[in-house]
Amino acid sequence: MKEQDLKPPVGSQKPRKRVGRGNGSGHGTYSGRGGKGQTARSGGKIPAWFEGGQMPLQRRVPKRGFSNARFRTDYQVVNLGQLERHEGESEFTRQRMAELGLIDMEGGPVKLLAKGEIGRAVRVEADAVSGAARTAIEAAGGSVTTGENS
Repeated sequence: MKEQDLKPPVGSQKPRKRVGRGNGSGHGTYSGRGGKGQTARSGGKIPAWFEGGQMPLQRRVPKRGFSNARFRTDYQVVNLGQLERHEGESEFTRQRMAELGLIDMEGGPVKLLAKGEIGRAVRVEADAVSGAARTAIEAAGGSVTTGENS
């Protein structure tokens, strides 16, 4: 077998549809575009949400309430249990937490939460701390510094 003898498998290549070549071809008159009107024209696309000129649903339903989603602060959460796993560490700054893989350096502010337990004195710098986490760290002899009091 030679390269010039290769052929595509039978049925894999269809001839292109030649439209507008008379009614005898089966693709004459409307050329497969159906009847007349907007969709028969080039560029005649109707958006999925268009309701034929009727007042659209998203405009006729009343708008009420307020969403805080645009103003919410998305914290990177670090739990006490995660700090406890790193036994050789006694100081957790933003830089050190990023090196340990607890947070993303380019991510948002860091919040310390009380999930898990801590049994040794550690010093933690975070942007926000839950009351329970602060109590647990101070009970173990450690200290917490937040963005407000640093």
